[in-house]
Amino acid sequence: MSQKAFRYRFYPTPEQENLLRRTMGCARLVYNRALAARSDAWYKHQKRVGYKETSAMLTLWKKEDSLNFLNEVSCVPLQQCLRHLQKAFTNFFAGRAKYPNFKKKHNGGSAEFTKSAFKFRDNQIYLAKCSEPLPIRWSRPLPEGAKPSTVTVKLDPSGRWFVSLLVDVGIETLPKSPNKIGVDLGVTSLIADSNGGKVANPKTFRKKHKRLALAQKRLAKKQKGSNNRHKARLKVARIQAEIADTRRDFLHKLTTRLIRENQVIAVEDLAVKNMKKNHKLALSISDASWGELVRQLEYKADWYGRTVVKIDRWFPSSKRCSNCGHISPKMLLNVRDWVCPECGHSHDRDINAAINILAAGLAVEVCGATVRPEQSKSVKASATKQKTLKREPGNPPL
Repeated sequence: MSQKAFRYRFYPTPEQENLLRRTMGCARLVYNRALAARSDAWYKHQKRVGYKETSAMLTLWKKEDSLNFLNEVSCVPLQQCLRHLQKAFTNFFAGRAKYPNFKKKHNGGSAEFTKSAFKFRDNQIYLAKCSEPLPIRWSRPLPEGAKPSTVTVKLDPSGRWFVSLLVDVGIETLPKSPNKIGVDLGVTSLIADSNGGKVANPKTFRKKHKRLALAQKRLAKKQKGSNNRHKARLKVARIQAEIADTRRDFLHKLTTRLIRENQVIAVEDLAVKNMKKNHKLALSISDASWGELVRQLEYKADWYGRTVVKIDRWFPSSKRCSNCGHISPKMLLNVRDWVCPECGHSHDRDINAAINILAAGLAVEVCGATVRPEQSKSVKASATKQKTLKREPGNPPL
């Protein structure tokens, strides 16, 4: 059994919208207060505050006259936001995320309801303190017999309401396929595969860049706090939502096709965050969404019994001749076609890289080791150099 989220659009009644907005506002207030309390405790007294302490704080906050409105909404989303804060700190201390930020109202909001705070009856969702079911637009049915374990209601910055139902489902693995493919990620072509095919980059942001820039320019001229500024902000948020939805839809269709057609998919382990430090390529790399593409491949492969192999990010896939193995000493980004000086074979840069990625991925899958024989030498040389530096009297300790 695997956990799978089903996301739907819904259109709340005025009473439901009022209740949900108050619930999200209370959850945001509790989250921000708990974050401030944990930060102050550490910076002022070097004391760590965990979920248990913040949960006790929430009980005291509910007894204050100025915060009596916290009792008017369901208590489950308030407890869940404290658990989310605890998880954010856990990821921060583990080095997986940055320090948690305060939540802002204009970013929308969300509220998570566990089993004790909702009812699933006759294929309808009834939330706590709400007498009517959510008017969900069921764009696809839930799996037969599936019951949600968690319901998350979200309001995005553009004003759209979504509900996400987390259910336990049995996902059937796809029949095994003899196909294996290497994928090279790029900017002009989003992917080039080892079979010689290419998928053009839709450049979703570039297509709507002018509309977005004009909307942001008009937003900047509106007076803060005015209704016109609120309307202008919604226009900007809607354009950004269009960009995100179009990009997500394209990536889902592409990754699903790759998973269905191939048993093994080899990709590079790219350091996208570091690559975006190049200001000339940062916008194009962000628009391509390489990280999201690989993430979707990984979890879909886990669902359907496929294999995604990541090869070393320093593997010279573009500079290595896939015909004879010769490695060119240097190759600029503007070189898209090249001829191997050893064997005279003509290469398309991206397709040649994809062929090399597939070969390296198969080697990693079989051996489970590095695909760069020279890496062990560089590691040994580095260790020897460090020992030499340590022996020299004039060098500071390492």
